Amino acid sequence: MNKLEAAVEAILFAAGNSVEIGRIAKAIDMDTEKTRELLASMKEKYRQEDRGIQLVELEDAVQLSTKPEMFDYLVKIAKQPKKIVLTDVVLETLSIIAYKQPVTKLELEKIRGVKCDHAVNKLIEYNLVKELGRLDAPGRPLLFGTTEEFLRNFGVHSLEDLPPVDIMKKEDFKAEAEEEINLTLKV
Repeated sequence: MNKLEAAVEAILFAAGNSVEIGRIAKAIDMDTEKTRELLASMKEKYRQEDRGIQLVELEDAVQLSTKPEMFDYLVKIAKQPKKIVLTDVVLETLSIIAYKQPVTKLELEKIRGVKCDHAVNKLIEYNLVKELGRLDAPGRPLLFGTTEEFLRNFGVHSLEDLPPVDIMKKEDFKAEAEEEINLTLKV
């Protein structure tokens, strides 16, 4: 594969969707007709039996896609369950949401003391948390709460089945947090 083909392949792979031939031509510093010839050559190479992808033409654009005969392999990989790994930060954020819902990001950040955009986005991606609406307050911030998937994954039938918060541990955590704040203020 030559460098221009590699560049086109990289562009199409990164784009994920179709890319206009004119845009590809500009990106690789070639005229449109030569780019079409390059794409035709690539399309022919992808037609070979030992390739899993193909170059698809869509009006005046092209796109990389999986060959239809590879569908069975894609189904097998899609059926494999994804292993969700919850970091301490994500788990802490989920705990706050579970016990305080509906809750806004600002409330989460007040409790945690740090930004929580990434953690909330991960929880939404894992379908453990969802948007419940907006708070009727200035700025109309989003409200977040847990999903049925959360209940399934944590083996509880309802939020009432969550273990109660131990008041003694809560006071210990509060004391620890205040001590940490005092230490950082003294430094």
